[in-house]
Amino acid sequence: MAQKPEENNPARTSRIANFFRMNVTERIAALADNGLLTAADVASLANANHQLQLNVADKMIENVVGVFGLPMGVALNFLINNRDYVVPLVVEEPSIVAGLSGAARLARLAGGYRATASEPILIGQVQAVLEHNPEGAKQALLDQREEILALANSLHPKMVARGGGALDIEVYIHRAKEDGRHMVVMHLLVDTRDAMGANMVNSMCEGVASLVETVTGGQVFLRILSNLTDRAITTAEVRIPTANLEGKGYRGEQVRDGIILASDLAYADPYRAATHNKGIMNGVDAVAIATGNDWRAIEAAAHAYAARDGRYRGLTRWHQDSNGDLLGRIDIPLKVGTVGGSLETNPSVRINHRLLGSPNATELAQVMGAVGLAQNFAALRALATNGIQQNHMNLHARSVASTAGVPEELFDSVVEGLIESGEIKVWKARELAKNLVRKVVQPTAPERQSACGKIILLGEHAVVYGRPAIALPIPLAVEAAVRKEGKGINIVIPRWGLEQQVHANNQGLAGILSKILSNLGLADQHMTIEVFPHVPRAMGLGGSSALAVAVLRALDAAFDLDLSNERINTLAFACEQAAHGTPSGVDNTVATYGAPLWYQRRNEDPDFTRLSLGQPLSLVVGITGKESLTAHTVAQVRQAWEASPNRYDSLFDQIASLTESARGAIEAGRLKEIGELMNLCHGYLNALQLSTPELEELIHIARQHGALGAKLTGGGGGGSMIALCQDNSREIHDAMLHAGYQALEVNLT
Repeated sequence: MAQKPEENNPARTSRIANFFRMNVTERIAALADNGLLTAADVASLANANHQLQLNVADKMIENVVGVFGLPMGVALNFLINNRDYVVPLVVEEPSIVAGLSGAARLARLAGGYRATASEPILIGQVQAVLEHNPEGAKQALLDQREEILALANSLHPKMVARGGGALDIEVYIHRAKEDGRHMVVMHLLVDTRDAMGANMVNSMCEGVASLVETVTGGQVFLRILSNLTDRAITTAEVRIPTANLEGKGYRGEQVRDGIILASDLAYADPYRAATHNKGIMNGVDAVAIATGNDWRAIEAAAHAYAARDGRYRGLTRWHQDSNGDLLGRIDIPLKVGTVGGSLETNPSVRINHRLLGSPNATELAQVMGAVGLAQNFAALRALATNGIQQNHMNLHARSVASTAGVPEELFDSVVEGLIESGEIKVWKARELAKNLVRKVVQPTAPERQSACGKIILLGEHAVVYGRPAIALPIPLAVEAAVRKEGKGINIVIPRWGLEQQVHANNQGLAGILSKILSNLGLADQHMTIEVFPHVPRAMGLGGSSALAVAVLRALDAAFDLDLSNERINTLAFACEQAAHGTPSGVDNTVATYGAPLWYQRRNEDPDFTRLSLGQPLSLVVGITGKESLTAHTVAQVRQAWEASPNRYDSLFDQIASLTESARGAIEAGRLKEIGELMNLCHGYLNALQLSTPELEELIHIARQHGALGAKLTGGGGGGSMIALCQDNSREIHDAMLHAGYQALEVNLT
């Protein structure tokens, strides 16, 4: 079980061997095993539920038309102030993550990075314009310092209680270039603690503006924060022994001297300094975006600070000490926040803060300073050895091959061909892949076997207690194929990023498969099981049963097992018991037989009857994106039933009555009546506390757009809902997508 992330968790380490060789699922598991992710984080990352939803994005900015994605990764090996950090990065440029991890690994060999950060001070500016006596106005403001600070702090007493607030003022005099008037500019110095603080400082400047006018006798114009945050400076330092720099055919002294010369040029030449500092910000910005900070403000501050003496210079300096070791240092303004804003809005940001150990603003600034220094080292080391282009070549080629849609079996060959040709272009990748296909005789792919997902139209939960349920199939929910190749037994699910060997001691899906294979006498065979799911996991759509049935059929086809549907259904039910505890048996039965079913368990034996549809059913499945843990909701209802059996049996009887009425309506094709019964059934399921705000929003959307009926389906507690439509399924489907949810149209004849 994943540990709960804790700030002082002794198990935390940023050294995870072969992390880059793992698939995505294994990386997430490794971070969880290392105590860096909660179980909820793991589920959210695995199901891509951490991404910003469209309906939330629509509330963040104007004119939203979508949500733009970028790769989210982690840099390993960071040791900063004797503490390990796994650093989250959101960035699209190849080599940054690898470069940072490599630089951090070299640094940790000699003790890692040392970083300090000054108090988190943000400056607000209040501009008073006057005709005469600017010196007198300046002195008057300084004389009223205490009154100005008291007024500013009265606007944000909670910040003062947390140890922050307005601390001091400074006053500067400038001359307007156009009309020659005097500008007396007061700087309000505010400690914003763990908040980025822009809104707070702006409101303080607004609040003291009238007092500044009274004191100076001038007219106040601008009253706004400054993004030149030179009162919040972060410093990071590192020492790397020359011996550790040796490699790639270069002596350590050569690498050291090349880095120092590159640093000296960035200090002397603004043309080099711009590229030098851009490399630093490659790392800093990636952390800023990952942690929900204003990377544009951070960029502006860094570049303004680089020109503070009137000439634009590099932000880092590298030199050698008396022992000949390489010493590096960065001084950079970093005013960041760890509370408020997008941290509370964007689920990805919340996960990334937990990955870092939930740092305060000062600690986050120290991490970002160390990352900037590490990224600069990685770039300068590449320049001092093979050159940037050579180091980027492989990663760039892989990115191009991926964009070109090169099949997995040809991927490495195409990458090699791209590098060798020097034409790292999408068209070239496609050409190479086409030529390789002509040369290689492809083995005949095994025919895919399929299974249906399921929709519970009426009767969920009550069916566990002997009442009937009506279940409908979702065609082609999961496909599977078995290849008699490879070593041992492997399960591959590309859509989930899963590639795992199956052993008897496995947990989860692989463990369940291991038991099936043993039951079928196939535990000693060599094979690769490929699974292609077309419905999302844990959304109450019978995905796990469909997967089991599809795999069983693929095994049957590959090994000529002559499995009957009854046998497949029995084995799939055993899988459901292993996964969900006390399932009803509906999911595996629909997955196996793929037909509308009237289902009821009598004395532990399933009794199902195929239903005929009087009219085609047009349905839209609305998917919340929030996991429906069937075992949890089944246990929740059972606990309530055991506490008050008479009360809950009465509820189950009411659901059963609706289900029985629906049977006749379905066979007669009375769609309006089916819709009414669905609406009533949802009311009872809501009484069982199985609905969620997301399900209710989807149900409201469906009914608002003309659905005949709408209700949750399956276990509840998340997952999915269904809407019965007439000729408006596309309208309802699109409305759900527009609200930021997933949706699926299902038409049954």
